[in-house]
Amino acid sequence: MLTPANETELSAMVVEASGPLWITGGGTCGMAAPAGAEVMSTAGLSGISLYEPGALTVVAAAGTPLAEVEAALAKENQRLPFEPRDLRKLLATDGEATIGGVVATNASGPRRMQAGACRDSLIGVRFVDGSGTAIKNGGRVMKNVTGYDLVKLMAGSYGTLGVLSEVSFKVLPGVAARSCVMLDGLSDAQAVEAMCVAMGSPYEVTGAVHLPHGADGAPVTMLRLEGFAESVSYRTGKLREILAAFGAARVETDPEAVQRSWQEVRDVEAFAGRDGDVWRVSVKPTDAPGIAARIKGEVIFDWAGGLIWALMPEGTDLRARLGNFAGHATRVRGEGGGARFQPEAAPVAALAAALRGKFDPRGILNTGLMG
Repeated sequence: MLTPANETELSAMVVEASGPLWITGGGTCGMAAPAGAEVMSTAGLSGISLYEPGALTVVAAAGTPLAEVEAALAKENQRLPFEPRDLRKLLATDGEATIGGVVATNASGPRRMQAGACRDSLIGVRFVDGSGTAIKNGGRVMKNVTGYDLVKLMAGSYGTLGVLSEVSFKVLPGVAARSCVMLDGLSDAQAVEAMCVAMGSPYEVTGAVHLPHGADGAPVTMLRLEGFAESVSYRTGKLREILAAFGAARVETDPEAVQRSWQEVRDVEAFAGRDGDVWRVSVKPTDAPGIAARIKGEVIFDWAGGLIWALMPEGTDLRARLGNFAGHATRVRGEGGGARFQPEAAPVAALAAALRGKFDPRGILNTGLMG
């Protein structure tokens, strides 16, 4: 395994590579290197190089453990806005998630619909492309947007365009109080309608999920509110009022209980340790009930219905089952059942191929991973 200790070593290793490289961070993704590829780990690129709490900015090497970054932020009562998921239980993997791996996969949790995805908080990157050239884009402030926005391009590129060496984020203050408003017994269609009402309200909902099979096997729709205690209390009451047409809502205000339940949602723990493949399907929220009916499997609705997690029998080709639909389906766990990532439309595939040709002219970085 190649383990560069700094960006100079990283560049040299890419230049000297005689064949495909499989780029990995903390080894938590559950994807094995293809035959013939040499594994390159970014774990040796570690450490927080700059943290300015007053400027709400943090800069860290790509191999820095996510837990280390979050701990440093927590000491100053700050956090990453996008609530990155920890899928180790779901994928039955160990290892340590890295901040570069979070960027490479654009990992974003339930708060995405309110705070944006990982790429929306990312303000700067350093990476080495497939020719061994070190490239810097972005900076330490949000207004630094001159030139091409490679920052957004690298987020979610899964190491196919370059090997991240450093990332910079804008962070947010921590959460003082939180509550969870719960509606019981709603159908999928009713739940999506209720979540859309909540998200369209002025009450700053930071999480909206529907579990057709909740803890007791019955449907439960959960809406999270966060902020200062008085504000959370006021908004909770108002949210209950506007959702009265969907039934009497329960409210959980114990911070530890709310945190625990939303961590389970964030990490898709309902499907952990169970047989079957796991897919994530991105759709327009109002399309979600119909898509779920076509899935014919156990599902979880996150992002107010915009993200469907599905537990399917092993080897199921979910895309074939769904047919044409406005969205995309990615197989997160399991083998078989078609390509891992949604095949791209011809114009998009041509654009993606051109980008890979520009940033990885030798075709050595995670070749074939994304098509």
